[in-house]
Amino acid sequence: MEKVGIAELPLHWGKAPRWLFNRMVKLAKCIAEVIVYEYGKEELLKRLSNPYWFQAFSCVLGWDFHSSGSTTVTLGALKAALKPEEHEIGIAGGKGKVSRKTPEEIKKIGDIFNLSTKNIEKLAYSSRMVAKVDNSLIQAGYPLYHHTFIFTENGKWVVVQQGFDVNNQTARRYHWISESVKSFVEEPHAAICCDIKKENVLDMTSKQSKEARKISVDLVREGPNRIRNDLLSLRPIYQKSLKEFLPVKAKDFVVHVLKMPKNVNWDALKKAYDFQPKNYEELIGIKGIGPSTVRGLALVSEIIYGSPPSWKDPVKYSFAYGGKDGVPKPVDRKAMDESIKFLDEILKQAEIEKKEKLEALKRLKKLLPE
Repeated sequence: MEKVGIAELPLHWGKAPRWLFNRMVKLAKCIAEVIVYEYGKEELLKRLSNPYWFQAFSCVLGWDFHSSGSTTVTLGALKAALKPEEHEIGIAGGKGKVSRKTPEEIKKIGDIFNLSTKNIEKLAYSSRMVAKVDNSLIQAGYPLYHHTFIFTENGKWVVVQQGFDVNNQTARRYHWISESVKSFVEEPHAAICCDIKKENVLDMTSKQSKEARKISVDLVREGPNRIRNDLLSLRPIYQKSLKEFLPVKAKDFVVHVLKMPKNVNWDALKKAYDFQPKNYEELIGIKGIGPSTVRGLALVSEIIYGSPPSWKDPVKYSFAYGGKDGVPKPVDRKAMDESIKFLDEILKQAEIEKKEKLEALKRLKKLLPE
């Protein structure tokens, strides 16, 4: 089973020092080249999709084990290290404004790989859908600010992206790999890792949300007026909330499923009605169908039609290996040891200076549980 999923990390401000970043690029290049030489390009993709391995890889390159920069800086170094014309691996996207250049970078690299227009468009579609799913279908309060799309000329790909929660100042990382994605809209992550398990998270990718997804499509196909009337009927202006009748101490309890979205993109719903999507993937692929609209449709499905989506946060594991105190789960020593053993073997084979190799091995050994 692929350990693909999400990592929760504290946000660290500032940039990586140039002296460190240059060495990270050099080390990343050596490690990646050995993996490709020994095991092939797809093995490198598989390793990058594994948060256990990814975290150890970041540490080997010299980055803090728990910093949000383990995503942005590590992938930035890897992107600088690997050239598509030399390594036959393309890396598109990045942090902030750079992430919005992903489609054009995929096109540019696709041309280098001599891919057909159809295959380039397919890769760009995958990149867009992955971002749309984690930004809109899993509503845990982490809007994306980083998106990296890594792919080979045979159409295999990996996505590592990250979102930021302004309330607790933490970042959440999402890992995807093409070979485990049977559907973009139903449990596309093979595993999910996170420090914090939140209450009442809308997860439209859950199998439990299947009927809610179907009703959402049916509603859109009937037209915006039907949806508008349903939304208005959920909470008349004169209706009081049960919360107002609760004792003072109990008023802290929040029924999230009754929280209506502040905005619904009616223009996008009109466009969706004209398009008549056949399924939920086609629906969320429409430009303008964002988190608020997804949530509004989910609420109508639950409250009016009795088909609730999943409100359970899909996280299953802590950030990378588990916590040494056993919270939220004990350290997964086997997975951790496998990651360290693999990197240890790769480092010993890599053609890097003896001093840097020893320093990298020392950082790797520090990850071993006592």
